[in-house]
Amino acid sequence: MTAQNRKYHLAQINIARMKAPLDDPQMQAFMDGLEPINALADDAPGFVWRLQTGDGDATGLRPYPDDFMIVNMSVWDSVESLREYTYKTVHVEFVRRRKEWFEKLEQPIYALWWQPAGQLPTVAEAKTRLDHLIQHGDSPTAFTFGKPFPPPK
Repeated sequence: MTAQNRKYHLAQINIARMKAPLDDPQMQAFMDGLEPINALADDAPGFVWRLQTGDGDATGLRPYPDDFMIVNMSVWDSVESLREYTYKTVHVEFVRRRKEWFEKLEQPIYALWWQPAGQLPTVAEAKTRLDHLIQHGDSPTAFTFGKPFPPPK
């Protein structure tokens, strides 16, 4: 099935608790890489959408009471296309360097779910999906790369 014919797209949220404010020297490498990594996503096969403010990224959003928590969201045409971007492009270097910039959280830090094609997820919905994953584990409501679920029929 081609991306244009899909009834569902894959949405994702990932969160991180920064070790320092974004303007701190400790965060410089992360901030320097953000624009090229986002451009890579925008041009990646299967990319549909990503959350961003007028600054071109989502680092200015603070949907959690903790001002050090940041959020990222995107929509893709399939689990495979998101996995390819995440782990088989230069983006994987950001994944590997995560501990330099972000604290280790004792909970899942991302969730995936199927979203009707053409409908963009809200931050509130994404937070609910991540909370569901934290409370119940992988399910059709929210899952991880380790246990993906197929789109609804």
